[in-house]
Amino acid sequence: MAFFIVLGYNVFRDQRSVTAMNLTQREGWIEVITGPMFAGKTEELIRRVRRLEYAKKHILVFKPAIDTRYTYDEVVSHNNTRTKSVSITKAREIMDYVTDETQVVAIDEIQFLDEEAVEICEYLAGHGLRVIVSGLDRNFRGEPFSFMPRLLALAEEVTKLTAICVKCQSPATRTQRIINGKPANYNDPIIFVGAQDSYEARCRHCHEVPGKPETYDRFDKK
Repeated sequence: MAFFIVLGYNVFRDQRSVTAMNLTQREGWIEVITGPMFAGKTEELIRRVRRLEYAKKHILVFKPAIDTRYTYDEVVSHNNTRTKSVSITKAREIMDYVTDETQVVAIDEIQFLDEEAVEICEYLAGHGLRVIVSGLDRNFRGEPFSFMPRLLALAEEVTKLTAICVKCQSPATRTQRIINGKPANYNDPIIFVGAQDSYEARCRHCHEVPGKPETYDRFDKK
């Protein structure tokens, strides 16, 4: 399940809808694929990369070096779809690989990079490159993940995917961290890279975070 954010329309000219992929627009934009784990974000990023490869575009694919779940030099989805990539520890390292021939930059799991990733994406898009990134919009606590809200606001196109809740089979929008068979505590570290044995997709109502402050209990009727 997914929806796309559309950019409105020009009421003073031809009344036609204008999306991030309109063929008449100038080159250079940011696309963000987001949602919880197991929603197919990496699968969608690889799909877009492959379509561009068929079109003979010059593409660079990156991933954070911290993500060692599969291989060091490939972006791999949970369904084992994969594409060659470059592992980086800091967002600025992307600029070491970009050349005048580069047309597309793709970044998987961008939330694991430093906050300069946002500026790098803006810079590349401003200089005519198509930037495609995927990443979690929320951390295991259910809160916005680092700089992702800012990146979502700056992007021309946002694709928000949902998974299936393992508890009730409703659309899942949150990532449940499991440690030793139990939900992780609110005060546990934010970054803990793992796979199915560490995380589950959950809906709003089945998501559990012991120790999480009751931020909205002031709205309860006394």
